[in-house]
Amino acid sequence: MTSLPLPDPDATERLARALAPSLGPGDVLLLEGPIGAGKTHFARALIEALLPVPEEVPSPTFTLVQVYDGPGFAIWHTDLYRLSHPDEAVELGLADAFETALCLVEWPERLGAHRPPGALTLRFAHAPGDGRTVEFLPDGAGWDARLKEIA
Repeated sequence: MTSLPLPDPDATERLARALAPSLGPGDVLLLEGPIGAGKTHFARALIEALLPVPEEVPSPTFTLVQVYDGPGFAIWHTDLYRLSHPDEAVELGLADAFETALCLVEWPERLGAHRPPGALTLRFAHAPGDGRTVEFLPDGAGWDARLKEIA
């Protein structure tokens, strides 16, 4: 599976809930796509699916990073849109988080050379009407089996 249609917001939420159980510390999801393509909606649904106790999941647009206590590991949700240089991502502590937490990174192109190896890129795009599509671009074979689970 390389691409999946997301005809409505509910389909985006179902995708997030299907992928959530296969994720853990050290996994990095790089969420690419234009404004309004569904990156934050996907991230919220995924985080909500993993939280042992429901809580509000705001967008990290202004805070840059939101950290949640997941099921035995931290979940980092970052929005790098406002960064002006890739080194600012390092200052946020992302290098350590990539190794110890589940990381959801919106606007990962701002990472530059700090983009972590072994990540799964999800490239969201607008589709005709109100739909979206998502393309899966795994960096490493470890993602293949997990992606088959949600196909």
